[in-house]
Amino acid sequence: MMQTESVNLLSTSQLLQRIDPQLIADDDLRISVEMLLNLLEELNRKVKKLETENQLLKNENNRLKGEQGKPEIKSKNKGNKNENYSSEKERKISQHKSKSKKNQNIKIDREEVLDYDEDQLPKDAIFKGYEEVIVQDIKLVTDNIKFRKKKYYSPSTKKTYLSKLPSGYEGQFGPGIKSLVISLYYGGNMTQSKVSEFMSNIGISISTGQISNILIKNQDGFSEEQRQVYYSGLASTPWQHFDQTGSRVGGENYTTNVICNPLYSIYSTTQKKDRLNVIKCLLSSTSLNFILNPESYQLLDIFGLPIKWKNALSQLPQETVLDEEKFNILLDEHLRGLGKYNVTESKKHQPLRIIISKVIAP
Repeated sequence: MMQTESVNLLSTSQLLQRIDPQLIADDDLRISVEMLLNLLEELNRKVKKLETENQLLKNENNRLKGEQGKPEIKSKNKGNKNENYSSEKERKISQHKSKSKKNQNIKIDREEVLDYDEDQLPKDAIFKGYEEVIVQDIKLVTDNIKFRKKKYYSPSTKKTYLSKLPSGYEGQFGPGIKSLVISLYYGGNMTQSKVSEFMSNIGISISTGQISNILIKNQDGFSEEQRQVYYSGLASTPWQHFDQTGSRVGGENYTTNVICNPLYSIYSTTQKKDRLNVIKCLLSSTSLNFILNPESYQLLDIFGLPIKWKNALSQLPQETVLDEEKFNILLDEHLRGLGKYNVTESKKHQPLRIIISKVIAP
């Protein structure tokens, strides 16, 4: 028993080294033992290779799961004293990595030459050119403008004609202040009171209420730009990726819809996550139009809608574009069995109401 335990403590390589086939007198037995030892050595080599590959696969699997692998602890010694080089030249020359200039992308706004007091120089001092130093700085100054708008009066028309302000200068603040307020609030995550404090420090008189108006009012230009980006994104590829995630708006559960492809991303928050809201998001619209046409009745046949509902639908206007309000009124009049819920509220009857119509882009 003790001998077995002692053998188990020995590794396979140590065990193979302890066996000497030359000590075996029988030739056939010695040849057989040599073949077995060679086989064991080959199998031992394969097992070690498989163990190494298995460990690498485990490490990769853990990395894909987000786990951290074994930390790589570098030696305190900067160089390896045992490192070999092929020639004396390689041992003497150190390889330095080239660094990119950190100032190469800095825009130079102005240049200034700094003089040296010549009285402090030795008599034999020779001018050797300039040493350039780039210093970054910023100016926050006001640009308050007093516009003098020409005014005319016509006695014949009894009207006053007044020249208009340049684009972007509507209201009390110019485009510079408006863009800075939006950047500080959304890009800098500053509160409206802090934005007002910042503006006051540089000489701009603006209240938190006026900042709120800049942030939420007269944003039609941004909305139009968002629609153009969205429509261009939809047209950029024949497919779109659509995903939904829960969100909270005013303490209530809403749904944030994400529409994207490799070229753009659009986020739209809706109160519900049903099929009609998905279509609204894809159309970038808050309302839908409906129409009954031959394609609608083909869908009714596919979904197996009862004949009585088809006959009731035939009483509705055909090939006529209807908005949601008119469409729901007609459904309530001619298809009373669907219940009192409208097309955007019913969960039980919503599929039936959806399949009887084809959605058209507004």
